[in-house]
Amino acid sequence: MNLVRFIPWALTILGAAVMGVLAVSSGSFWLYAGAGLSGALALVGLYDVLQARHTILRNYPILGHGRYLMEAIRPEIRQYFIEDDLDGRPFNREQRSLIYQRSKGDKDYDPFGSELNAREVGYEWIAHSISPVKALEHAPHVTVGQAQCKQPYDISLLNVSAMSYGSLGPSAVQAMGRGAKEAGFAHNTGEGGVSQYHLSTGADLVWQIGTGYFGCRNKDGTFSEEAFAKQVAHDHVKMVEVKLSQGAKPGHGGILPSYKVTPEIAAARGVEVGEACLSPPGHSAFATPLELVAFVDRLREVSGGKPVGIKLCVGIPEEFMGIVKAMVESGSGPDFISVDGGEGGTGAAPPEFGDHVGMPLEEGLVFVRNAIRGAGLDERVSIAASGKVTSAMDVLRCIALGASYTNAARSFMLSVGCIQAQLCHTNHCPAGVATLDPLRNRGLDPKLKGIRAARYHRETMHSLLELVGATGFQAPHDVPLDRIRRRVEVNEIRSLEEMYPPEQAGALLDGTASPALQEAYDRADTKSFSASATRGS
Repeated sequence: MNLVRFIPWALTILGAAVMGVLAVSSGSFWLYAGAGLSGALALVGLYDVLQARHTILRNYPILGHGRYLMEAIRPEIRQYFIEDDLDGRPFNREQRSLIYQRSKGDKDYDPFGSELNAREVGYEWIAHSISPVKALEHAPHVTVGQAQCKQPYDISLLNVSAMSYGSLGPSAVQAMGRGAKEAGFAHNTGEGGVSQYHLSTGADLVWQIGTGYFGCRNKDGTFSEEAFAKQVAHDHVKMVEVKLSQGAKPGHGGILPSYKVTPEIAAARGVEVGEACLSPPGHSAFATPLELVAFVDRLREVSGGKPVGIKLCVGIPEEFMGIVKAMVESGSGPDFISVDGGEGGTGAAPPEFGDHVGMPLEEGLVFVRNAIRGAGLDERVSIAASGKVTSAMDVLRCIALGASYTNAARSFMLSVGCIQAQLCHTNHCPAGVATLDPLRNRGLDPKLKGIRAARYHRETMHSLLELVGATGFQAPHDVPLDRIRRRVEVNEIRSLEEMYPPEQAGALLDGTASPALQEAYDRADTKSFSASATRGS
């Protein structure tokens, strides 16, 4: 455990003691003053360690006050210290501020208008109605699995995206779970299995199963139906998500270093203590689209009829179309599809993967929407969207583009105290979010941070309903795509409907879909993923 951060506090205690002794023996006023000042700072440090509201102060007694001092002088100081890195992957200042303000219950109004440049390419806005309607009091939920499941689930329009226990510390997992339970949204476990910390909160869980089959695996790393049946029987597990790829590192396996595999993590994942957890790039339980559909169907059956879906970052169009074609042929398959954008990034990943692999969320979401609609599956399959979802505007844009609901990872990390130090992979997260270090993890109070996660969700949903009301509609899914406009050139404005025209229902089946989409569907092979990838070579 790294105790260097406690040295300043220890020095104030030592300084107060030494100067106090010297002051008594010499009678020096200055030594008495120094002892008093050091003692006061020592008491500040003691308060920092004992209080639970501020994780940074708890983990960095005395030193942590520097951060809050800079925040107090904002925005002048803040723009120099917390702007984006050059690669643009962290959330920008406006995104972070919005999440912090909403989670803390601060007013999120901007007294001086937009800081965005309306003439800049990429600027986006909603065409409001001259006759707006009163917003709904509560955001609606979406039913997933209604067509095929005995236990369909009503899910919120904004939920916690996949983050494993192990990548997150136990306090962060509990904080997000508490927030989900309080505000009524779902908490995705990530591929690290269903841990005691997930179950302890009482939150509705989406159990993600990755290529390592953690929580439902045999000793050799293959899928265990018996272990799956035992875990999925928990009442809190409402849906199951089979992860094919994620936006942070599409097509790349993962690893949890051996020093992070504690007895608790080993129990959740079904591995040996101190043994590195390896997630292969691909699945061993299926090798073709038809086998994937059959695997999903089997999981649904074993679960007692709970919704089962897949998650992916779109890569080769024909491969996804192979899944769609297999769903058409079998008349079954996933109840939902989670589309992750290539700009996703909570998972540690090689820079080239984070920057250059995988289709961005907007394009991936539109492609999946058109494929599902073109194959006549839109009444059966729900679509989730994740990838830098931060605000009500992000949620509304995704829904307008075809998503049934959205998921967010980093936004909820920020709501429980993440400061984007980008030390997630080091186990030295200063905010106690992405660390298993007991002392750092202790700094994050799950009860207080859970309240913040719930508040962020509620405030974002409230803002979403107000946005929808401004358009003249009441339900988010009723807002037409042409209400969102974007400046694509300095002197050219287009609606998202013009940029991403929706496919006609069933068009792929009768051969009348747009040429690129139809070609991908016609070339897709339900008996092989790799065949479509090699046709162009």
